[in-house]
Amino acid sequence: MSQFLEAVMVVLFGISWPLNIMKSLKSRTAKGKSLPFLIFIWVGYIAGIVSKLVSGNITYVFVFYVLNLIMVSIDFCLYFRNVKLDKEREANQ
Repeated sequence: MSQFLEAVMVVLFGISWPLNIMKSLKSRTAKGKSLPFLIFIWVGYIAGIVSKLVSGNITYVFVFYVLNLIMVSIDFCLYFRNVKLDKEREANQ
């Protein structure tokens, strides 16, 4: 039961990342984004993955940790792209 509940938690967290990625792609701005928040979430997923590896408790939930880490990493990259775009827009004004 605990693995199921953990999977529900990670999947529900994971649902928000594609939405964030789409928002980052469309908005083309980093305004409203928090770099510390992205870093904390990214480190949290790394910790969850390492915890699973160290404990040897690799189940289907592990896949969701990895997928979420990939999505946060994409959003992280988009953050820096959007910061660059923001700076370019400011320089051209």
